[in-house]
Amino acid sequence: MIGVSLSRWTMSYFAAALVSLLAAEIMMAASCGFPSAAIAAPETLILVHVVVIGWLSLLMCGALLQFVPVLVAHPLYSNALALPALVSLVAGLAGLIAGFLQLDGRIDAGIPFFPFAAVLLVSGFALIVWNLVRTMMAAQTIPLPAQFVGVGLVSVALTVVLGAIFSLVLGGAVDYAPFASLTASGLPIHAVAGLGGWLTFTAMGVSYRLLAMFMLAPELERTGTRAAFYLGTAGLAVAVVGGVLAILSEGNLPIVLLAAFATGLLALVFYGRDILHLYRARKRRTIELNSRISAVALVCLGASVALILLLLALGGLDEHIGAVIFLSVFGWLSGLGLAQLYKIVAFLTWLECYGPVLGKAVTPRVQDLVVETRAGKWFLLYFLAVCAGTVALLAGFPMGFRFAAVALLVATAGIIAQLVRTRRLADVKAAGRFPQGAQRPRLLRSHAA
Repeated sequence: MIGVSLSRWTMSYFAAALVSLLAAEIMMAASCGFPSAAIAAPETLILVHVVVIGWLSLLMCGALLQFVPVLVAHPLYSNALALPALVSLVAGLAGLIAGFLQLDGRIDAGIPFFPFAAVLLVSGFALIVWNLVRTMMAAQTIPLPAQFVGVGLVSVALTVVLGAIFSLVLGGAVDYAPFASLTASGLPIHAVAGLGGWLTFTAMGVSYRLLAMFMLAPELERTGTRAAFYLGTAGLAVAVVGGVLAILSEGNLPIVLLAAFATGLLALVFYGRDILHLYRARKRRTIELNSRISAVALVCLGASVALILLLLALGGLDEHIGAVIFLSVFGWLSGLGLAQLYKIVAFLTWLECYGPVLGKAVTPRVQDLVVETRAGKWFLLYFLAVCAGTVALLAGFPMGFRFAAVALLVATAGIIAQLVRTRRLADVKAAGRFPQGAQRPRLLRSHAA
């Protein structure tokens, strides 16, 4: 990646995402939302959207602004669109939270928060999608990992459209019968498009590239990789398109979702085989912390699938869907996100600070910016908390879940502290911290555009 431009606002996206993650964990520790409230309760929906939009989506958007140009070997279409997109997304999330509070009777203002939130979120995600799609369209070739991202961008567009419909109906702005039907029954489709298509499928594509790059493993575009792509795409199409048609035609939505799950499960099997191959074929024999933690996140993905299959066999999926979602979101998606963020922040900081003087002065290595033994303890606590929280939800023990959420909060705060130290170059020996010509990195914004 030497010579690749740094996205100016990526660190700001990461910072906003991490603040949202802390906020969500504080909410869980304070018994705000599930399991103290119903899954469909407004306070649970606030918690869900803080996690999915505030944490995971902002994290993904910031990462894609930096790494889509790497995936397709072409500069980002526009650096100017990143900031207004971030402002729109954060403001839209705030409006959505206000709308749910209004729905719960906690805000009496006559302001139409849901329609405002819909406009802002659609605008923010549209800017992101436009920027990334134009970047990919301008490239000479679109490698398979970038094609995963492309499907993820289609998925986020569909997720946002469904969310906007829900907001307009809940806010009383429209009473169109098909939209009302989608709002009443379309939550599972909205969740599949967001968690399965936008976040998981995009994470799969990005992880192919990042794990290969950070472990010095060969790029994968073999038959199994293509099978994962086509099967995953087909599963998402069945779930979203087929699901919408089933609702509008009063068909059997559970059967459609079950067929989509079966197809998606096959895609995950091929993906898992590919990732295992990357670990085995790597040239870097000593696996760094981010790759070790990514492996744990992948185990959580496998555990989530196994838990779904077990609960389906026992007939208890509806009762324990909260535990499945928690393990998937915090074990798989958040675990992978934090693991890669730990490396990405160090790598981008190193590029920003020492890239201008490479070959002209002695510079630290990327690994000199971090202390893995210290950070590893926080990651260990994080995944132990995820396991404890999942068990507590399965056992119907809300107080145990609160304790797990507190541990999750402490662990996340510890990881964030390590990220700040990395950004501040606090662990680099003072003598070689700033060779002549090196740039001092700013916390929230990169020097290079």
